[in-house]
Amino acid sequence: MTRAIHPAYLSPTPILDADHPTVRGFIRDAVENRADPVEQAVALYYAVRDRIWYDPYAPFYRPEHYRASRIIEAGRGYCVQKASVMVAGARALGIPARVSFATVRNHLATRQLLEFLGSDLFVYHGVVELYLEGKWVKATPAFNRELCERHGVDPLEFDGRHDSIFQPYNRQNQQFMEYVEFHGTHVDIPLDELLAAWRRVYGDERVDAWIRMHETKGSARPRDFSGEDVVSD
Repeated sequence: MTRAIHPAYLSPTPILDADHPTVRGFIRDAVENRADPVEQAVALYYAVRDRIWYDPYAPFYRPEHYRASRIIEAGRGYCVQKASVMVAGARALGIPARVSFATVRNHLATRQLLEFLGSDLFVYHGVVELYLEGKWVKATPAFNRELCERHGVDPLEFDGRHDSIFQPYNRQNQQFMEYVEFHGTHVDIPLDELLAAWRRVYGDERVDAWIRMHETKGSARPRDFSGEDVVSD
């Protein structure tokens, strides 16, 4: 017996704007003529993973910073923003989708990012969950292929049938990602909850400084993550 899925998992929101022409165009290019939902989900995953580059310095403090259409147009975003695109895209395809969150310890990062965060904890890392073939399946489209190659980590693959989450070790058998805490699933991006968690872990002073940085820089990118120094434990 197939479980009834709440219609909210198929509905657009002001952030997960699945009905926006930009989102529709993105999934049309990604999915092409595929009709099977699993094949569509896999194609969408790779489009989000590799066409939208991972940028941990993207603005983060307003609802519009997570709007799927805006992230597609920018071509970059951090994990929660990329999850927003994939959830909106899946809903536009008629695939039930939601976002879940976990705090992870990143053992392989850049020197500059660790200094920026003041921690190796990535708080409220975003994961996509899709309802396919009668069950929820996790997908993690955060790190694009080029970034993984630079860090010596195999890019995460996704087949639409098995969970795809960060591997614990890189190619040199060094620790890569450690899941510390899970924070449940959400129909939409819980921005207030996310920011409150950041303030608890990173501190008000640091988060406020990040916001000032973006307000000062405007649309200019404050940092270039792709050129930073890779470090490991």
